[in-house]
Amino acid sequence: MSYPEIRPRRLRRSPAMRRLVEEVRLSPAELVLPLFLKEGLTEPREISSLPGVMQHSRESLRKAAHEAVSAGVGGLMLFGVPTNEHKDETGSAGLDPDGILNVGIRDLIAEVGDSTVVMGDLCLDEFTSHGHCGVLAADGSVDNDATLPLYAQMAVAQADAGVHMVGPSGMMDGQIGVVRKALDEANYQDVSILAYSAKYAGAFYGPFREAVESTLQGDRRQYQQDPPNLREALREVDLDIAEGADIVMVKPGLPYLDVIAAIRERVTVPVAAYQVSGEYAMVEAAARNGWIDRDRVILESLTSIKRAGAQITLTYWATEVAQKLRY
Repeated sequence: MSYPEIRPRRLRRSPAMRRLVEEVRLSPAELVLPLFLKEGLTEPREISSLPGVMQHSRESLRKAAHEAVSAGVGGLMLFGVPTNEHKDETGSAGLDPDGILNVGIRDLIAEVGDSTVVMGDLCLDEFTSHGHCGVLAADGSVDNDATLPLYAQMAVAQADAGVHMVGPSGMMDGQIGVVRKALDEANYQDVSILAYSAKYAGAFYGPFREAVESTLQGDRRQYQQDPPNLREALREVDLDIAEGADIVMVKPGLPYLDVIAAIRERVTVPVAAYQVSGEYAMVEAAARNGWIDRDRVILESLTSIKRAGAQITLTYWATEVAQKLRY
């Protein structure tokens, strides 16, 4: 009888041994919690396709932020949800200092200060009547160059409100350079940029559109990344870094682990990933049906994103996971 001379199983024999040799270990500080602030709400309202995730009132937003920071969450990404009467063709409410997004940024800064990183979504889709990420040309397409000045104004408005980091997510060519220039000229050189560099026009965003009450007409394939393409994503990343991005991000997360890994190998700036609403909703739905072990799947999915090379992950489970990791 022959015996194996090398036995890797020795390092798996107990929980303590497995902990000792873990190659990837999650930390609360690398998690970012997306938050939705809905104009006019007096009480938080659960999003039906994202069980456990809320459209917040101003009061509940501050409570959620405090809970996240207490758990050690590394950042908060805020999305503003205006009422329909404040949506228009150019998304002007996103630039308004008294619009719901900038009000929310000021509330978060007042609540948590510098104890976490307060981020603002920098895109017009929540604020436009047509639901696209920019202004429309006469033929109904999104006008890239006409949109850029609005992004610049939006970035400065968020900086005025106290934001630590802006997240340009519209996938307009040149958006990072325009935003960096506008921030610098307004003396906000220390406001950093999280670039949604490889944001794919995939099918995992449905619940998010309920969360922000999207009025999207058509789709975003003309400006978001095409799912089959990897090399194109690397080009987008190169351009964003050259224009001044401090962090580059891949969105969605789990379906694009190969993209995360390729970008991690290519760049020296931090790499982030967004575990999007569809990823969250599928796990929650399967768990409610008793088909999967919810807690294990959540940790496994986040671990896989980190293992692929993302050192920052935006996830709707950020506070819950941070609490479990700490305690």
